[in-house]
Amino acid sequence: MRSPNTLCLLLMMVALISSGHHGASFTASGMQKQPPVKIGLLITDSSSMAAVNGASVAIKKANEQGGINGRPLQLVVRSMEGPWGTGSKQAVSLIFEEKVWALMGSHDGRNAHLVEQAATKSIVPMVSAWSGDPTLTQAFVPWFFNCIPTDQQQAVSLSEEIYYKRKIARVVVITERSRYDSKMASDFFLKQVVLGKHPDPEVFDAGGRVNNYESLTEEILRSRPGCLVLFCSPETSAGIIKLLKQKKISIPVYGSLQTLDENLLSSAEIQYFNDVLQVTSFHWQIEEWKSFRNEYVKRFGRMPGMAAVYSYDAASILISAIRKARSDNREMIQKALREISQVGITGTISFDEHGNRRGRFGIVKIINGVPAEPQ
Repeated sequence: MRSPNTLCLLLMMVALISSGHHGASFTASGMQKQPPVKIGLLITDSSSMAAVNGASVAIKKANEQGGINGRPLQLVVRSMEGPWGTGSKQAVSLIFEEKVWALMGSHDGRNAHLVEQAATKSIVPMVSAWSGDPTLTQAFVPWFFNCIPTDQQQAVSLSEEIYYKRKIARVVVITERSRYDSKMASDFFLKQVVLGKHPDPEVFDAGGRVNNYESLTEEILRSRPGCLVLFCSPETSAGIIKLLKQKKISIPVYGSLQTLDENLLSSAEIQYFNDVLQVTSFHWQIEEWKSFRNEYVKRFGRMPGMAAVYSYDAASILISAIRKARSDNREMIQKALREISQVGITGTISFDEHGNRRGRFGIVKIINGVPAEPQ
């Protein structure tokens, strides 16, 4: 027969578990076991593993340092592939079913808008780790933060480099207007050209020219460009640069960060960009980069690229904000993100009043899919 004290303890345990008290569970010895602190990550599709891998390195590092007040961190991943609107449903699932403390996103701009809306309605802080769409922060949503330079910020840096520093007059822009992110990035660059009162670039639409890079490249070269600016898919960008190298044509080539999505490129295709493509970048922290790179190669057997690095930085600042908040209170996490200033691989990370990343960005050449400076 059980003693009164034992019965009281059992009744208390049943009451706590049935009420869902902070999601706590108990070990066989009756000791309380802390539930994990969940961070949700939304990716474009199941093949978009670079962001998952990058964030998981940050999660592992944080858990080795004690997690959040002794509670382990857990990355919960959802793919957005499927019919339009799937992204919003997956975000809702993470918020209400998984009860994540915060969200991350590594996907295109159109899907980012869906996630942003879900996060705003549910009052959940979100950090974007890939989309450069500037309109995401133009709604003045206090829950949204962007870890990557926006298309507008990239356009300013590119135009300053091309027109003021290099004084290149004949500029050719290559875009794919059927792709949301390509159109958005090229439109902001062209607007920046108008603001600077520079000569209008010649614009080529590479849409529908997949696997026909030869004729496209010949058309481009007939315009005698002083430089190329690529706002097309990673595959198209790699195809054009490959042909330029094969033809031994040396010409400055600039582009959007989104052309370097390693999820869409083979290791061989990434090599085409070496010493040719130049993109907008902060000053990377070499030691932090080397530590991350070594851990990434050890765990996943390949070099990390831009998507993995920005995902790592986004996860790292979210973890820091949660530690500062010392609570699952989402408003406190949002406040900590707004006040954060932290050095990541890609430089110092802090946000302006709209949630855009602060800082001035330089232009760097690419080696192995990342800025040449860290090598």
